[in-house]
Amino acid sequence: MRIHVTSVFVDDQAKALAFYTEKLGFTKKTDMPAGEYRWLTVVSPADPDGVELLLEPAGHPAVGPYRQALVADGIPVTSFVVDDVYAEVERLKGLGVEFTQEATDMGPVVTAVLDDTCGNLIQIATMK
Repeated sequence: MRIHVTSVFVDDQAKALAFYTEKLGFTKKTDMPAGEYRWLTVVSPADPDGVELLLEPAGHPAVGPYRQALVADGIPVTSFVVDDVYAEVERLKGLGVEFTQEATDMGPVVTAVLDDTCGNLIQIATMK
């Protein structure tokens, strides 16, 4: 068994695609109509055949309260690995990305948390 697709709920798929590709650097993998929405995935350019991130519409009634509670408590919905959190924070800030947690050394890992502009907090991390 392996993970092929995981998802993050987004308010607006087009806005999310722009953020995840233009700011975070992912590459669009799949974009197919799926009713009133799209099956829209992105992947890491370093692993184009790896795990896909589905930019899933946040239309289900349970999604809003779930995401609001996570954001209110400062909890990221997912985490992405980067080579150097400090450098990535500076790069992303240069692109206008807002952080709710600056790069923080937590012993075996350095983390930072950003706002994806689509209703989620996302953690980036570097293992030492």
